[in-house]
Amino acid sequence: MTADHHDELINMGITPSLKWTEATQKFPYVIFCAPPSRSLDYPGDVRLAALSWNGEGSFLFTSTSAIFDCSDNGACDEDGPVVPIGRSPRTDVLLKAEKVILEFGGCVLRLAGLYISLSDRGAHVYWLQKGTVDSRPDHILNLIHYEDAASLSIAMLKKKIRGQIFLGCDNHPLSRQEIMDLVAKSGKFSKKFEGFTGTSGPLGKRLNNSKTREEIGWEPKYPSFAHFLGVAE
Repeated sequence: MTADHHDELINMGITPSLKWTEATQKFPYVIFCAPPSRSLDYPGDVRLAALSWNGEGSFLFTSTSAIFDCSDNGACDEDGPVVPIGRSPRTDVLLKAEKVILEFGGCVLRLAGLYISLSDRGAHVYWLQKGTVDSRPDHILNLIHYEDAASLSIAMLKKKIRGQIFLGCDNHPLSRQEIMDLVAKSGKFSKKFEGFTGTSGPLGKRLNNSKTREEIGWEPKYPSFAHFLGVAE
């Protein structure tokens, strides 16, 4: 979308370009992992990416586990029901993009909540900055480290699978309160979290991606958020 990070990419040996209008080159391995927030036509952008795939190798789209239709802290896996079209603009755009991918024979990886470091990205960082959050503490969340999301994506690309939907998570669902209890227990954060004050609102889901792990032959580097923080028992 912009050239903001092109210097970083060039230093890593990557040749960047701005969003193109037509696919002049075709590649055996294509991954689309841009969020819809800055796109005027997200399914159209995905279709452009699909046109740059030569049909060999793999074509992969990273989606979100938010499109699973479960809000009672219940169990959910790769085959779980998805939010119906028309209920939410946020999920509509992702479901339409997934449809484009699958029509081209590509695969979809629905990712749980991403986190990357102690101070950079993740729900825990946002909540620490806020101090007090008007959300219910018993809402269950699912997580995956950025490195694990990347390693799973690469493993999927190498498998050359066609037209399937997979799930990326660490199989250790946690409530919002449990996440912040682990943050406090770790002793690695200077800020103190005050607490969650909400008492209503939807609950979450408990994701399990055992089927994905078995088919792809993948395991995460960080098997849980507690493991990442160094407080796993």
